[in-house]
Amino acid sequence: MPEHDVPTWVTVVFSVILAAMVLALALEEKLHAKKSFITGVAAVVSLVIAESLELLPTHDLTNSLHETVEMPVYIAAIDWGVIAIILGSSVFVDVTSKSGLFAWIAIRLTRASRGDPFWLLVAYSLMTVIFSALLNNVTAMIIVGSLSGVSLKKLGRTEQLLGFLLIEGLLTNVGGLLTLISSVPNIIVGQTAGIPFVDFFLHAGPYVLVATIVTVLMGARLFGIRRLKTDEEKEAAAKTVATFDESESIESRGFFIYGSVMSVLFILAIATTSLFEITRELGMGFVALAFAAAMLVRYKSEVDRFYRAVDWDLIGFFAALFIVINIMEHARVLDAIGVGLAWMLELPGQSATLLVSAAAASSVTDNIPLAAMLANILRGLGTEADSPLWWSVVFGANLGGNLTPIGSASTVVAVTVMNRNELGITFASFVKKAFPFAVVQLVLAVAYVWIFL
Repeated sequence: MPEHDVPTWVTVVFSVILAAMVLALALEEKLHAKKSFITGVAAVVSLVIAESLELLPTHDLTNSLHETVEMPVYIAAIDWGVIAIILGSSVFVDVTSKSGLFAWIAIRLTRASRGDPFWLLVAYSLMTVIFSALLNNVTAMIIVGSLSGVSLKKLGRTEQLLGFLLIEGLLTNVGGLLTLISSVPNIIVGQTAGIPFVDFFLHAGPYVLVATIVTVLMGARLFGIRRLKTDEEKEAAAKTVATFDESESIESRGFFIYGSVMSVLFILAIATTSLFEITRELGMGFVALAFAAAMLVRYKSEVDRFYRAVDWDLIGFFAALFIVINIMEHARVLDAIGVGLAWMLELPGQSATLLVSAAAASSVTDNIPLAAMLANILRGLGTEADSPLWWSVVFGANLGGNLTPIGSASTVVAVTVMNRNELGITFASFVKKAFPFAVVQLVLAVAYVWIFL
């Protein structure tokens, strides 16, 4: 954060830039511009204005040898851990898919569902919530999204893929509520309020269960993903899945086994990153890149084809977005939001007001600094550890990511997977489709915090 005062007019100027960027993203199809270009322009404009106003800190850093290292401020602004997770997970999943493992899992799940699309949706939804709670939202979305595409293609129901991917994207943020370590906002609030791990799980668990069930049922109804009812439908589906051979996609038994072992180790490594000093210091991004490198060993002479398959528009979008959000912090835009939310704490129904306001704010800004700011405000007010206000911040910061496709990394990835499958989803169309789900989830959260916490 900046060490000097920032004039109000400067905060207003940068608030306008942020609003303009969000509006441009909403109109990206009409503007015929990619997300990375829009956020890139916003980043360039913000950097020039911020530097001219001397808002940014020095870019000279000191390393462990007390030597000065020159580093442009926009490099330090980027959360390279998230970039590394996206890059490493994408390459890992892409290479592992060549082993036939994901097709094998998808066909196994499809056969277990006996071709019933509703039960297949339930299976993938539960997998999404569990993966989001144990791993991270981005990795969960990349893996489950890939499996869904394979299953529905085999069933000849690719018209339902949009519904599957949207529901899975929304559930990544629901699953991110489950444990104290499922998301960074959880960690920030939990540590500030002094909420133990078990208590966090016991408080968040019932809501996650109810929200998951409601989201799946809503999605099934809105997207026409229904159970097979007649005997004819069930018999036809059973005959279809009976012809599926999970081994047909396995070209090399040895590579399949290698991919299976590495996938299990990858999940375990991501889930236990914080338990070991080396991986805790290097982070999940390092783990993802390391496993990507391990899988690329088989294709060491042609790794460039996997590099070309990386979604560089997604990488560029996140890099530019991190720069913009970082500048908004220095311009005190997030502080202004925090002041407004602090004022709302004086109104009746403060827990509900704080939850909804935090959700709205996190739908267009990074929920990590927002959660940190709100946690500090609550601590400064002497808020008790058992106060529902802490949970208002947790639910609002996580669920706000479902209001827009830039509200969380996983919803951005979900939209990217949709577009990769040529489903024609845009910023505006995502908001239109996701808004009913987000509203219901927030209403449930308000009721849950108000009545039970």
